[in-house]
Amino acid sequence: MQFYSTNNASHISDLKSAVLNGLAPDKGLYMPEEIPVLPESFWKELPNMDLGEIGFHVLSPYFCPTISEADFKVLTKEAFNFPIPLKQVSEQIYALELFHGPTLAFKDIGARFLARVMAQFTKGLDKTINVLVATSGDTGSAVANGFLGVDGVDVYVLYPKGLVSEVQEKQFVTLGQNVTAIEVDGTFDDCQRMVKAAFMDQQLNEELVLTSANSINLARFLPQMVYYYYAYAQAIKLGKKDITVSVPSGNFGNLTAGLIAHKMGLPVKQFVAATNINDIVPKYLETGIYKPSASIATSANAMDVGDPSNFVRIQELYDNELQGIKSDINGYVCQNEEISQTIDLVYSQFKYILDPHGAIGYRSLNDLLDNDDFGIFLATAHPAKFPETVEKIIKTKVEQPERLKKFMLGKKDVKTSSRDYEDFKTLLKKQCEIRLA
Repeated sequence: MQFYSTNNASHISDLKSAVLNGLAPDKGLYMPEEIPVLPESFWKELPNMDLGEIGFHVLSPYFCPTISEADFKVLTKEAFNFPIPLKQVSEQIYALELFHGPTLAFKDIGARFLARVMAQFTKGLDKTINVLVATSGDTGSAVANGFLGVDGVDVYVLYPKGLVSEVQEKQFVTLGQNVTAIEVDGTFDDCQRMVKAAFMDQQLNEELVLTSANSINLARFLPQMVYYYYAYAQAIKLGKKDITVSVPSGNFGNLTAGLIAHKMGLPVKQFVAATNINDIVPKYLETGIYKPSASIATSANAMDVGDPSNFVRIQELYDNELQGIKSDINGYVCQNEEISQTIDLVYSQFKYILDPHGAIGYRSLNDLLDNDDFGIFLATAHPAKFPETVEKIIKTKVEQPERLKKFMLGKKDVKTSSRDYEDFKTLLKKQCEIRLA
């Protein structure tokens, strides 16, 4: 399959180039030229498939035969090798727990897949691939751990100083090896802007091989389709068919993956684009005007995005027709105080512990579902990653998984940069020289 740029449909790329470059030469995002509809045989077998098998069937149209089917079966089995349970929270609402991977966040799924695809494509290259990733929380830890120790790949994680939780930070600033953490005196939007500027810097790209591990990379967001199918398979076993899925949304790669799954045949009744007060997309759905703004810090920090990169992909899926987008997506905005209220209410009533992002997903369904509807929200991060927020609300200690405790014992090792691109560029070149020495 070929992939085109969202800035110019006539710019076509093969899979390997699209993955290794991250962005198209015109700085557009890559999209598949076609979205295949899955055969009837897939739906018959789906309830009996494990995650790896679902991943193979759903993703092979995009990644094979560039990667052989035999290698791809091994790749998907290795990447999707942890549980994703569907757990009941209230009578109508279930949580799809995506936080049972190595870093306790949904981004493990995309990051582990991308790292394995990248390892396939970097074999035999005589240059180091430099992966740049901006994070508002969980992306950095998932990518850093996914690529940790991969030969021929160095990872640079940019994160906003003081705007990620201590637990999130510990998961990528303590790793060392081929991972460099860069603390930026600014916001997530500043980090994302500098990463994009690096890709647009012709001089820098002549010196270094750069690629992205954010959800702008198609091999990071496409694998997120897998858990939507898995959720549907579990819902079928419960006798549920008409499903509304709420997606806590920041950069909108997660929702984009769900919508592509829908285009491939996944029968979701409605998607909810649930945001915190960084409500650019819900406002667009209401007014038809897309107006980026500076991000605002909230307790759901992974969703603090004022200009979501992936929304252009959603517009592409619907040929920029607002009514088409609105037919499948319902916007929802959760206020700051409502996040805390929801965590408290759900714990009090159901003894289920939500993290701030999951709280937004749950609240949207609780407010929007009709009496006989069935809703699933994506529980994107373990509540133990936000102890300073969650424990204060529920007045109970959240038990830390053992792998999280190990991260907390690690020693912080970071580089620092201002929000000025030239400062970051100088730092990046210096670090690359040190690694090559």
